[in-house]
Amino acid sequence: VCHVPNAHAAAPPHFPYAAHASVHLAHNVDLSDSAKVEAFYHQVPALWASIHLAGGFTMAPVEKIESASFAEMMDTNARTTFLCSRAAVRSMLTSDTAGRIVNVTARAGLEPRKGSGMVAYTASKAAVAAMTVAMAEELKHKGILINAVAPSTLDTLANREAMPDADFAKWVSLEAAAEAIAYLASPANQAMSGTLVPLYGRA
Repeated sequence: VCHVPNAHAAAPPHFPYAAHASVHLAHNVDLSDSAKVEAFYHQVPALWASIHLAGGFTMAPVEKIESASFAEMMDTNARTTFLCSRAAVRSMLTSDTAGRIVNVTARAGLEPRKGSGMVAYTASKAAVAAMTVAMAEELKHKGILINAVAPSTLDTLANREAMPDADFAKWVSLEAAAEAIAYLASPANQAMSGTLVPLYGRA
């Protein structure tokens, strides 16, 4: 069963699996709120893998970045990853499960020069990358394998609308990203931990 936290009071209209028998949506879960994250993970039974997809994006020249905007990026990308990872680790240690955690950083998080014009976003995704490697090292003797994927531009409707003149063929498909994440989260992954997997497509 896939347990999916949802920040809203009802299933988002674009979410196609709300009625799927193996999908359980939990509503009103703010993943930047420590208490709500802990409550969500507490009701998830027998946690094997935790995949952390929550995130956001913003662009602005550094001189125009407000403190609140920087904090929002850190909360949306780094804080949510930390809180979910911590709750997942607690669950896995309590149940003695050698589970899997998959985070999502970004190409700019691995290659900060790619983050020109998006300093707040880049800093938050670099934090995700650093956390992933540090946690993997800390937990390697517990059998919990922690990795992250690092996409360049994902081929989403929002990105197409924001960049209509781009070459979409160079972007990373959601299916390709999902396949990489699914492998890292699966029992088939017996050795990879602390790995930041580049998903750059043809960019």
